Amino acid sequence: MNVYGNNIARLIDELNRLPGIGAKSAARLAFHIINMEESRVQALAMAISQAKATVRYCQECCTITDISPCGICSGTKRDNTTIMVVEDSRDLAAYERIKEYRGLYHVLQGAISPMAGITPEHLRIKELLARLTGDVQEVIIATNPNVEGEATAIYLSRLLKDTVRVTRIAHGVPIGGDLEHVDDITLARALEGRREI
Repeated sequence: MNVYGNNIARLIDELNRLPGIGAKSAARLAFHIINMEESRVQALAMAISQAKATVRYCQECCTITDISPCGICSGTKRDNTTIMVVEDSRDLAAYERIKEYRGLYHVLQGAISPMAGITPEHLRIKELLARLTGDVQEVIIATNPNVEGEATAIYLSRLLKDTVRVTRIAHGVPIGGDLEHVDDITLARALEGRREI
């Protein structure tokens, strides 16, 4: 039995499909949206629609952006000799937040996971290889410290070791954790303690 009516039930159902949003959170968000001023609801709907229509991958680092190249790749004060490889754009944002790293990034858009059917061909590895010309001297592998991240790090280190210096962030980041949830000090120490692999 639908106690809220079709439109509210549909809104709750759509919100419940978002990652990390359970049924109770979806209902709470739906009621919050319903109680918002109409102008705020329209602004939210417009922001979602515009983001979906304009966001794409940076032609250089493969992060999500609405301009390409992104602000980091087009920045003039970045260190062009170093590229940090991360799994997704949230990991890039985590490192930018600590303001300790001044090099470039490369976003793989995932990690190797045979159980999920994700092989190296599914990742942005070809684009990374194309960037390893000219000034690049070091690739820092900053994949998550879990099984998939470690598999990806090992694969990349073997692929790149004859081309460029390859380092891995230190394991101050907890095993099984995601970089986007790690505190700033731990991220900074992990970057400082990176090692050759």
